[in-house]
Amino acid sequence: MDRWKCPGRQNNRLSLRRDPLIPKKRRPTHPGRILLEEFLRPLQMTQLELARKMGVPIQRVNTIINGKRDMTAETAILLSRVLNTSSEFWMNLQVACDLFDAQANLTHAA
Repeated sequence: MDRWKCPGRQNNRLSLRRDPLIPKKRRPTHPGRILLEEFLRPLQMTQLELARKMGVPIQRVNTIINGKRDMTAETAILLSRVLNTSSEFWMNLQVACDLFDAQANLTHAA
């Protein structure tokens, strides 16, 4: 028996196809919403406190949280330093939104 196979399972290899668990019709959650719901509220941190710790204007934090500004590499780095996350985490959230929007635009243009 193959040592990498689990008994009773047909195939435990990772699929190279699109992840079936990722919703395709719903836009991914914007990084600003994740920032608010998963970080600021649980930490009981205000937008003003976060902006001061990041060394940026409050407007930058507020417009990201309201979904009016996209996550930039610089902002991702600053957030990762303050919130003890990785900058890749924030950029991946933004890329997921960007890819969804690009796909939607290409679908409508075709």
